[in-house]
Order: sequence, then C-alpha cells, then structure tokens
Amino acid sequence: MRENYLTHRFFLMISLLCIVHGVQAAHLIGGEITYNCLGVSTGNPNSNTYEFTINVFRDCQSGGSEFDSPTFFVNMHITVYQGSNQFGVYYLEAPVVEQVDIEENIGNPCIVVPSNVCVEQGTYTFELDLPRVGESYHIVYQRCCRNNTINNILSPESSGSTYTIELTPEAQSLCNSSPSFQDYPPAILCAGQPFSYDFSATDADGDQLVYEFCSPYLGGGNSGGGGDPNGVAPDPDLPPPFNNVIFLAPTYTSTSPLGDGADFELNGTTGLMTGLPQFEGQFVVGVCVSEFRNGVLLSTVRRDFQFNVTSCEITVFAEIDRDSIVGGDIYVVSSCGETEVTLTNESGLPAFIDSYQWLFPLGVNSIEGADRDFTYDFPGVGTYEGIMVVNPGSTGCTDTAQVLVNIFPGLESEFAFEYDTCVADAVNFTNLSTSLGSQAIVSNQWRYGNGQAEDVFQNNHLYVDPGAYNVELEIRDENGCVDVSSQVLSYFPVPDLIVISPSEFRGCVPAEIFFDNLSFPINDTYIFDWEFGDGGLGEDLSPTYLYETPGLYTVSLAITSPLGCTTDTTFTDLILMEAAPTPGFSVTPDLLTNFASELQVVDESLGAYRWFYDFNGEATSLLPEPIHVFRDTGQAYITQVVTHPSGCVDSLTQFVDIKPEITFYFPNAFTPNGDGLNDDFKPKGFTRGFKSYSMKVWNRWGEPLFTGTDPLRGWNGQKNNTGRDQPPGMYLYEAILIGPRGEKMDYKGMITLIR
Repeated sequence: MRENYLTHRFFLMISLLCIVHGVQAAHLIGGEITYNCLGVSTGNPNSNTYEFTINVFRDCQSGGSEFDSPTFFVNMHITVYQGSNQFGVYYLEAPVVEQVDIEENIGNPCIVVPSNVCVEQGTYTFELDLPRVGESYHIVYQRCCRNNTINNILSPESSGSTYTIELTPEAQSLCNSSPSFQDYPPAILCAGQPFSYDFSATDADGDQLVYEFCSPYLGGGNSGGGGDPNGVAPDPDLPPPFNNVIFLAPTYTSTSPLGDGADFELNGTTGLMTGLPQFEGQFVVGVCVSEFRNGVLLSTVRRDFQFNVTSCEITVFAEIDRDSIVGGDIYVVSSCGETEVTLTNESGLPAFIDSYQWLFPLGVNSIEGADRDFTYDFPGVGTYEGIMVVNPGSTGCTDTAQVLVNIFPGLESEFAFEYDTCVADAVNFTNLSTSLGSQAIVSNQWRYGNGQAEDVFQNNHLYVDPGAYNVELEIRDENGCVDVSSQVLSYFPVPDLIVISPSEFRGCVPAEIFFDNLSFPINDTYIFDWEFGDGGLGEDLSPTYLYETPGLYTVSLAITSPLGCTTDTTFTDLILMEAAPTPGFSVTPDLLTNFASELQVVDESLGAYRWFYDFNGEATSLLPEPIHVFRDTGQAYITQVVTHPSGCVDSLTQFVDIKPEITFYFPNAFTPNGDGLNDDFKPKGFTRGFKSYSMKVWNRWGEPLFTGTDPLRGWNGQKNNTGRDQPPGMYLYEAILIGPRGEKMDYKGMITLIR
C-alpha cells in the first residue's frame, strides 16, 4: 500500500527523454540521482526546495522492461526516507512524457560499429520541499533487472538496481547542490583497443570533487509480485542500507570491473577514465563522485552503468614497419651503410584493400610502386620523403601513410684487449672502431659481461671474479646508426695477495674455525691446498677446520688458477689453541619434593680452578660443591660454569624435578554439635597445587546428601548442608582428587556421624 507519512508540499515536474523505436522492451543498464537546491521554501523558512533528477538508461536491444510509466504495468515511483526511519516519509509517482535515444559514436569512419547495441536515456525531474533536520534524507528508486548476459557479477538476471542519493544534514544547512555527470560514457568499447573517456562532473557550488570506483547497489528481484520487496519494482522502495552487487572475484572486483588485464584506471582528481579492454562481453561498472567543502563530505553521486565490450572491426588503415614515428603520423625507416631498402607494408585489413600506391619524388622524376611491399635501391646517402596510399582514388575507406627514408653512412665496431693471465690486474680495452662517413661517433657503450657497463672511448676494467666474459662494444653515431662487436674474455688470474679471515685466532679447544678466503679473483674452479699446522689438510675455497689439541699453529694456502698459475702464502703462528676445562657435576639426593627440596652439588669437573653455579635464576654460588633449597616444585635447571687457569671457560646445564606431594586422608567420624571441634566431615592434610576435587556423601539407602568441590568445605551433617539434621549412624562417601600433575586419586569409605 502506498502512503505519505508526513504532510508535504511539492511541485512534481517529470521529463523523460527517449526516441521510441516502436514499442519494445529493454533492460536497465545504468542510472544515478542528483539534486539542486533552489533555496528556502516559499512560506516555510525551515525548509529548502530541491529539484531532484533521476537519469535511467536501458538497453534497447534486450527483451526486458520498458521505462516505468502510467502506460506501462509499473508506474515510476520514488521513496524518500529520513534518518533510520524504516517507513518512507515521501512517496512520489511520475508519468512519462516523451522518449529520445543516445547515439553511439566510436569516432573512426573505418570502424564497423556493431548493430546490436542501442542505449536509451530517461530523465525524471521533480521538485520537493524538505524540512532542514539533523538527519539525512535518502531518495531511493529500485528496479529489476539487468541483462542476464553480464559477465562480471553473480546472477545478473535476478540482480536489480538501486539508484539513491543521501541528502546530509551538512548539505541541508548549506543549501548545497550535488555534482552532476556531464555525459553518459560510451556504451561500446572495442576489445584490444585503448580508450579514454572524460568522466568528470560539474558542481554549481564549486566544491572539491573526488572520483573513485565504487560498487553498484542491488535492488529489486525477479521473484514475488511486482511491488513485493523482492519483486521487479519494490513498492515502496526499500530503505538503506543497500547491498552491493556481487562481483565474480578475484577476476572481477568493483575497482577492476573489466578484469586485471584491462588496466582500467580512474583519475581521482580529473575523472579521466582509461583502459584497454581484453575480453568481449557486458560489464557492470560503478563510479562515485564525492564533493567536499572545507574538508567536509557533502554528498556522493553514485553512477551505475554497463560497458559493452565487443570486437570492433577497423576495415582499412595504412601502416608500415618502421624504426620510429615522428610528428605522430610519419613512419621513419633508416638504413646505415646500405642503399637498398625494403619497406614492409603492415596495412590492414587486406580483405578491404584493393590497391596500393608508393610515391617518392626524386628530383624531376618520381619513384613509384604498386605492390604491397616496396624495395628500391636509393641513389646514395640522403633523406627521401614519400607516401604510401591504400585504396588510392577510392570513394570508400582509404588511408595514407607518410614515409621518411634515411640512408646514412655505415660504421664498424671493433676492439682489442690484453692482460697478464697470471696477475690479478685490470684488463686493457682498446677501441678500434671506425666511421665510414663524416658523422661523429657519439656513444661507445662497453658491456663487460659482468653486469657492468660504461660509455667511454676505451678503458682499463678490473674484474672482481674470474670467468669467461662475453664483452660487447656498441657504438652509435649522430644519425642513430648502431654497430656491435663482441669477444669472449677468459679471465682466470691468481690473486695478487692472499687474504684470509681470521687474521689471528686465540681460543679454547675444541674449536671449529671457519677460514674465510677473501682473496680475489677466485672461485671454485681454482685449486686450493690448505695446511692447518697440526697435520690437517683442506681443499675447499673457504673451509671449516676443527682444532682439538692445545698448541700454536701456522697455516698455509696455495692457489692454482685454471690456467696453471700458482701463488701461496704462509700465515705464521696464526692459531693459538689453549687448554679448556671439562664441566661436570651430579646432585644428591635423586628425589626432590616440596617437603624435601634441598640438594647437594657434587663437582665432577676436570681442570677447573673457578666455579660458578646458577640455580634456576633463584640463586648463584661460587663454591665448587654448594647446597641449595628450591623455592617451588617443577622442572628447574642448574648451570655450572667452570674456568681453566688458561682463562678458557665451559659450562654444563642439567635439570632436576621437584615433585609436588599431597598428604591427604579422611577421618572415620565427626561430631556436628557446634562446639567448633570436628563439626564437618572433610579431608585432612596438605593439598597445595591440586587441579580438581569432588566429594559426595550418601546414606545407607543411597540417597545423596552432599556434593562438594572445595576440600576446605565439608559436610555438616545436614542434607545439602541446609536441610534437616541427619540421624547418627554410618554414611558412605567417595572423593576424587586430581593432583598437580594430573594424577587421579580415588578415596572411598564409611564415615560415622556422632551426635
């Protein structure tokens, strides 16, 4: 049922623009709502008068719905909500006046525009007085459905649209007008063809505009009656919040509605949209423009629209293979040292081309050709201008390519090098390149094969690593002509100086020492002969060696290159290994508990003359055999650090277990007479650290009298400790205790109640 929930005055003006191609159905493919504040309402200083505009776009070629109107089975209706009120405060209906279509223009006469794309636009405009309030108004129009052939959202055939705009309290107080998009985007995009579209909006108040991709809203469905909440035209339109359409992620998202490969971008400041569609299909896109004044958001216009990406056939274009393009449309082909040039034609589409014409004016004569490709031996060095025309003289689609042929003198790259193969020194490179004309060589680019390059005439280059390097010299003259020569350099000298780390070492046995060979240039293709001074040998580039005996050791290294050059060095008294103590200790007694946590350390170390003990971080001692009492139960460590007279130190850590013990028993009688002695039946003993406890008491007929989970709270002789006194006699009990380490203890027996 349609209702107005507030008294209101409004003047409703509706204009719908679309030329009708007969009476045919169409699906909605986009729309948005904007507003313009006309000033304070006449006769009501607390209200503003607004002109709202709803643009709706539909696909003329689909089999869906016409625009809503009194002549259609659904009339155009708009619902206005205030704040969180779930009931519309305004409900409007609008008739249809006339219809006009939107022409699609790709802008290239040689492109065949698909005939199955048609877009119609409807513009509903109405005025409405709205009181200025501290809450937002939401103007809502909802309708089903979208084209069921849409590629980038889930269930497009049942995904309707919600066109809405929020009139914020800030916008009301300022009598703000929302931004308005200038044009509808192109309905047709060509797959594989870049596009650029000005998606900018205008704002009457001159506010700052920010553009971004956003998700279109769902609204209306294809189930239920026409006016049901999930029907084709919810009546009334549903209130916010609104659900987003569901993009088929990760391939499609609201910020990448044409897919990742489309390079779809929207400039947040200018609104310029660019992209390169890759796949044919229909794609839902959402763009929002938000306006800010002094940093405060006033409104956001959300445009929901559809791109049709199709295969656009460009019938004729003139194009040749080239070295560069200048001036945007002149194809430049350059030849260095060769006067015969072949111009390769890349014009298309061949099926639409009947003939070609090549024309190069040459003095009083002209060079002409009619084949697709053109080969000619030009007279000599110089610049020759010409054209290539496809379909010359045709009244249909033709195109012309301007051609510029440069014949330049040649040049020749050449170089030599030399170095001492047994000395790690720089390689001398000599440039022997020549120019065959008067042009200057402007670049000598050396590429040394090791990732380094420089532009110099000639140079000495020092290699850090040995190897076989492919050295290139690329020369370039002032005409842009290039020649490259290359040679393989086998660089395997021996190091000028053998350097290893450590440069000296003093330590305690046993010790593993890593000898880092810092000599250069070397790699693992060299032969390495190590002598470590204690009889040990090695062949690795940078070995690790274990010294186990005290002493002073001299280390030597000989290096032989793959070319047979050898160098060696002796490092005298490089390694000093000193004796080290051997840590060791035991403890007594073997069993420690919370009732007996004192232990005695028995020293078993060798070669020590100083001791240090750490008892679980609780205490330390310098005595060789200290005594320690642990504060708590559980696993605890003992670390012994011993020092040799040489200063060498070693350590040993052992763990001990201090076990928690529970002394727990039940008395066989109790006297609940209130004298403060033995009034409750409960366990006696030490129960520190237990995890859980439960006790139950029954009479001789099996009736439960007491259940408790606290060992300090016992049975007082009454039923559940609150009922009547139980008679003297024998009672059955059972208690279950889970100890500190999860051990289960079960106690059962009889208790005598004495009064």
